[in-house]
Amino acid sequence: MQIYWTPILKVEEEARDTYTFKLELPADFTWEEGAHTHFALEGFNKEDKPNRTLIRHMSISTLPHEGMIGITTRVKPECSTFKSMLRDMNIGDKVAIFKTHSNVPLKRVGKNVYLLSAGVGLATFRPLVLAYLANGEGVPHLHSLNVDSSKDYLFSDVFESTDSFTAEFVDNRPDYYQQVEMLATDKDGLFYVVGSDDFLHETIALLRRNGVTPNQIILDKHDFQVEDFLKV
Repeated sequence: MQIYWTPILKVEEEARDTYTFKLELPADFTWEEGAHTHFALEGFNKEDKPNRTLIRHMSISTLPHEGMIGITTRVKPECSTFKSMLRDMNIGDKVAIFKTHSNVPLKRVGKNVYLLSAGVGLATFRPLVLAYLANGEGVPHLHSLNVDSSKDYLFSDVFESTDSFTAEFVDNRPDYYQQVEMLATDKDGLFYVVGSDDFLHETIALLRRNGVTPNQIILDKHDFQVEDFLKV
């Protein structure tokens, strides 16, 4: 397993309590849209067993051509030890990234794609939107639906509607569920879902009740986890 220790170049506030930590891009490090990585702080591997309190599973919110690795996360005033340590880090301090993989690359198979997310889960989908805007081949239409009660929506510069891409934000779950039901009328579409486990269960149940099959639902989970989430 290769561990990349890379410095923080910049910390950018995206919304209230939400930040993108921009990391230097190692010369031989690459990834595809929808990738996640293990993001760890100094000391995580000093003992025989990894200190899991210093490791988090994070989505990469950028693409390689942007020249840096972006990790977008919420850091609230009252937060975990990990987030507290991350908040106190300085520009130039190094973090570790390893075990990078994508469960949710953009499928270009001639079907409409619907990106369903809650809050900062939108970070997983930002690279998919950028990849689509650069090359829309194989995806007739891309639609993003994000629910965030803060109303301080993320990445407004990227999530702007065009002729072939539509971005929709709602600030409450009832409106979100109503819109999901409307999207589910596309019986051939692909539905990507990112959020908390409860959000996944509720969204999947709603999609299934409206005739969407398991093969149409894509989750940012390992295969064995996907099977559990998609059980009726």
